Amino acid sequence: MNRIRGALVALVVATTAFAAAAQDPAAQFPSRPIRIVVPFPPGGVTDRLARVIAQKMQENWGQPVVAENRPGASGMIAAEAVAKSPPDGYTLMMGHIGTHAINVSLFDKLPYDPVRDFAPISLLVSVPNVLLLHPSVPAGSVQELIVLAKQRPGTLNFASPGSGTSGHMSGELFKSLAGVDIVHVPYKGPGPALQDVVAGQVNMLFDTVASSMPQVRAGKLKGLAVTARERTPIAPEIPTMEEAGVRGYEIAPWFAAYAPAGTPAPVIGKLQSEMARILLLPDVRAAFVDQQGMTLIGSTPGELSAHMQREIAKWATVVKATGARAD
Repeated sequence: MNRIRGALVALVVATTAFAAAAQDPAAQFPSRPIRIVVPFPPGGVTDRLARVIAQKMQENWGQPVVAENRPGASGMIAAEAVAKSPPDGYTLMMGHIGTHAINVSLFDKLPYDPVRDFAPISLLVSVPNVLLLHPSVPAGSVQELIVLAKQRPGTLNFASPGSGTSGHMSGELFKSLAGVDIVHVPYKGPGPALQDVVAGQVNMLFDTVASSMPQVRAGKLKGLAVTARERTPIAPEIPTMEEAGVRGYEIAPWFAAYAPAGTPAPVIGKLQSEMARILLLPDVRAAFVDQQGMTLIGSTPGELSAHMQREIAKWATVVKATGARAD
């Protein structure tokens, strides 16, 4: 009798545990491949960040995790695709300041809502931009560039990874605060924009220090100023825009992970914990902080949500003040 009673108790416990696991979406997550959609072509911070996280997640979870590049339309193609994906945690997006803060004010109509259509996972990193100049442009400082631009209104130009990106808005804010007329030349990603400035096809651009410092070190570009509040440790010799005489100038591009709205909270929590773990790995810190000048964050979903609300309001004001438009 005791054996029968014990067997029944064990069966009840097992059944209860199985039912609880079935009701918990995170219990078996992930059980199949995950894709992280990147709104730019290969190359650049967004792509590199997505690929490192994908590799580390795959190593830890034993499931395939791939970074999928879906560039175009200032990140709107990728964002719309993720927003319309099943909310199960298997389709994620590596979003950034453009897709989830600037675009909503810059474009008259978006095919997605950055707040309503996404479940925030984690604010991952931030990294300053740097004002880069081709050596053929006769200016060795920000002030010399401003003088040159005022002498030649509408003749100098700056590349960007696309309308609504931090590179675009960095240039628009510079034009507004410095009082200069420089033509915006949008590209379909940071890689092509940087290549054309290195080749001398375009005069300048604002790009992340992570992507552009090798070109500066090689003498192919001049680094005039960083856009953050403080100088970057990987290029301490380059002044901030404020130090260079452009008062009130500060932009700190950021990158964050999102899932489609409606993704179960336990799955979001598991994804956030995994990404926070990855950012603490010594080799990740060495690659992103020591070598590329990034600031690692690894926020909670709630912190990312609050950050987005502040950034959306900030960039609405900047877009209105500068008169920036999508090209």
